[in-house]
Amino acid sequence: MSPKTDPGEPGDARSGQSSERDPADEKELIHHRSRLAHLFDHFATAVARATGSPIAFGCAVLIIVLWALAGPWAGFSEVWQLVVNTGTTIITFLMVFLIQQNQNKDSRALHVKLDELLMALKGASDKLVDIEDLEEDELNALAERYRRLATAARDQAAAK
Repeated sequence: MSPKTDPGEPGDARSGQSSERDPADEKELIHHRSRLAHLFDHFATAVARATGSPIAFGCAVLIIVLWALAGPWAGFSEVWQLVVNTGTTIITFLMVFLIQQNQNKDSRALHVKLDELLMALKGASDKLVDIEDLEEDELNALAERYRRLATAARDQAAAK
């Protein structure tokens, strides 16, 4: 499976440039995912949007109210309790994975956008690009350095 290129893009014969790409660019441009992962991503996004809506909340409340109203009819039995406990447990268990998929995707997108801003701003430290991949102690040390810089800047501004 080869990447699609637009006319005039590096790697396109019509651009007049070599069709060979830098391996680092190849890695960035080509991200093969299985069809199953692609379908899961779309499913997780759709479910997260739907379940985060007021209509979904209303439906959940309605189900609980109907369940509670069925209590006297069911004699408040163990089966009656088990129905809601099992249902909510299964839904919660599955939703954890769907929500985590969306959180991971949003986090990656946010990091890419921030990296782009860091690379585009003159004077910004490009050393901060991809810091999310640092170990926890390295990240804490870097955060502490920037806290000290911010405190010094505030102190300097207050002294003026």
